[in-house]
Amino acid sequence: MRDHRKLRAFELADALVLAVYDATRQFPREEQYGLTSQLRRASVSIASNIVEGCARSSSADYTRFLDMAFGSAREVEYQLSIAARLSYMPPEVAAALAKQADETARVLSGLLRSLRAKT
Repeated sequence: MRDHRKLRAFELADALVLAVYDATRQFPREEQYGLTSQLRRASVSIASNIVEGCARSSSADYTRFLDMAFGSAREVEYQLSIAARLSYMPPEVAAALAKQADETARVLSGLLRSLRAKT
């Protein structure tokens, strides 16, 4: 089994979760079950899928969960753009978070390329 704590992708995803939770505290109350929840769940999904993939015994499962984590990272980027356009967060905060999500996605993409090259 793999140790998710040794992966740069996990470190980035974990930091992103905390930053997203912090930033969404200021969202309008009526968004509690809407965009706030969606953005938080998508960010948690990135790290969670990395952890679950690392716990799987097959390389195919590991890769599949990393693919899902990558998709969630891109989902977070889109949801941040919505939040900024709706003025739920300052554009510079959304941009900084989107940059974190993009870096996480890029690291995951590199990891996936590396894993696929081995097979």
